[in-house]
Amino acid sequence: MFGFGKKSPDQAPVATNNATGQSTATASPAPWRLRLKAGLARTRAQFGGKLKHLFARGKVDDELLEELETLLLGSDVGLDATQHLLYHLRQRARRDRLDSPAAIQRALSEIFCELLQPLEEALDPRRHRPFIIMLAGVNGAGKTTSIGKLAKHFQAQGLSVLLAAGDTFRAAAREQLQTWGERNNVTVIAQQSGDPAAVIFDAIAAARARGIDVVLADTAGRLPTQLHLMDEIAKVRRVIQKAEPTGPHETLLVLDATFGQNAVQQVMAFDKAIQVSGLVLTKLDGSAKGGVVAAIARQCPKPVRFIGVGEGIDDLRPFVARDFVDALFE
Repeated sequence: MFGFGKKSPDQAPVATNNATGQSTATASPAPWRLRLKAGLARTRAQFGGKLKHLFARGKVDDELLEELETLLLGSDVGLDATQHLLYHLRQRARRDRLDSPAAIQRALSEIFCELLQPLEEALDPRRHRPFIIMLAGVNGAGKTTSIGKLAKHFQAQGLSVLLAAGDTFRAAAREQLQTWGERNNVTVIAQQSGDPAAVIFDAIAAARARGIDVVLADTAGRLPTQLHLMDEIAKVRRVIQKAEPTGPHETLLVLDATFGQNAVQQVMAFDKAIQVSGLVLTKLDGSAKGGVVAAIARQCPKPVRFIGVGEGIDDLRPFVARDFVDALFE
């Protein structure tokens, strides 16, 4: 299994020729599904491992459902989604007469996937030019890093990208974005200080003049409880609409998956202020329990555009419900 420690996951793994004993680098990193599975290893060890033990009795009864409820709640699934999953598992057990551990786990996996499927909605940046993506999130959620990875993702699709360093309150954020710009050979529009909305306005004008396909607009991190700061981020959205009446074409909220149920509250608060149209879920390779995706699906359904499961530049990919569930249950 490939790790995400000090060694960069962007490096190709090394295979040894048994005949010569010499090492030969493979042509490309591990396929995404393997990296996703590796990234969710901690979650799977806690969740999937306990599921197998729980289903070993091979019968869906009140005792199993009670223990399963405890496990789901402890995995950040949330009360609403937990009740949904248990109800449908009970119904399916009666209908299909499930009586083996494998059948029960397969049924729960299918129900879980059906719950998450509506969140799988690909982002199409080709429907407008420039396609303006506004990104928001609390400090520490991985917003600026996600912007750098998104730039690489769009470039791989043959699209030109421009970055707007709208987090003018933190010099470190501006410098970090400029580093990502250099790494991806992407222009970064920035100012030493000033109004974030003005920076993004200038970036949109520059993108239009240069024929850029995608503008990724960073904004200052803030807590949903800081109402005066939430008003400022709403102002950024209004300024974008002045620069481009059809924009922003996507408003992404970057969420740290380790926040658990607090992530649900963030979606609701930011949606009220800036009309969130999609989510980027980061740090699923850390101590996150993964179930928060189910909680979002039930309490505040928004498309999960991308998920992140590692430190590498290619470790942010579009969300695919089936792949995600398989990585949790296998």
